[in-house]
Amino acid sequence: MQMRELGRSGLKIAPLAFGGNVFGWTVDEKTSFDLLDAFVEGGFNLIDTADVYSRWVPGNSGHESETIIGKWLTRSGKRDRVLIATKVGKSHSRPGLGAANIAAAVEESLRRLHIDAIDLYQSHADDNDTPIAETLGAYARLMEQGKVRAIGASNFTAARLAESLDVARANGLPRYESLQPEYNLVEREGYEAELEPLIRREQIGVINYYALASGFLTGKYRSAADLGKSARGDGVRKYLDARGLQILAALDEIAAAHGATPAQVSLAWLMVRPGITAPIASATSVQQLDEILGAAQLKLNANEIAALDSASA
Repeated sequence: MQMRELGRSGLKIAPLAFGGNVFGWTVDEKTSFDLLDAFVEGGFNLIDTADVYSRWVPGNSGHESETIIGKWLTRSGKRDRVLIATKVGKSHSRPGLGAANIAAAVEESLRRLHIDAIDLYQSHADDNDTPIAETLGAYARLMEQGKVRAIGASNFTAARLAESLDVARANGLPRYESLQPEYNLVEREGYEAELEPLIRREQIGVINYYALASGFLTGKYRSAADLGKSARGDGVRKYLDARGLQILAALDEIAAAHGATPAQVSLAWLMVRPGITAPIASATSVQQLDEILGAAQLKLNANEIAALDSASA
């Protein structure tokens, strides 16, 4: 499988990343282990999580996802076959991007993950109350100590990402090598208008989340009656309009032509989008994961890409 470099970080990743937000939420520990094994055996390597996953689940305290991944790494012995990406800044116990907070949070994540170094450490959200130089300086120290290999930004505006890059250049500090924005066939404008030109100009990698729009782009939800099919169903209600159904129709037609699924077509469209390094997708069963991974083998032609562009414009 052809690997792609994430920005200028030197990290080489397969064209699809696994979203660890489901671990400890819609997926129990045993199934999580099965999913991670299948993901790696399929030739893929980037696992994305955060120190706050999955605090929103009743009874959870947060940190469940990192803890499960750490147990899997210990049990499987596959640390050298994966890249671990996690995030800091949104945990209720470690909020913000202050230097002291980052220094404490990284130690906790390393312990939960049972690793010596985080491959990609990401600012989970912007922090307007902390000087950018303070945040980047904290990351610089972690990189000097060998605890972090590269850094990335998540949920940043184009203006703030550009400012962060300027501060890094001016002060000889490490720059964000990746961006993690929301981006998919139904959510395009926020990324394409300002972020896409910036990341392409600066050669920043993109690992976008909600690649399947919380499952809407799988074709699972086609009416309000379908929303009860999963715990995430209500989150796609906003897509059940004329445009959303038009996108599903285009996906259905192209999927039928390839003997594929709408989910595979949706991910294949993202994989060939200029600037996208690897979309992030999750699965709750190995069967579902196998379907998602199949997107990496799907080749869309120019007419099919244009049809999807038009349907989702």
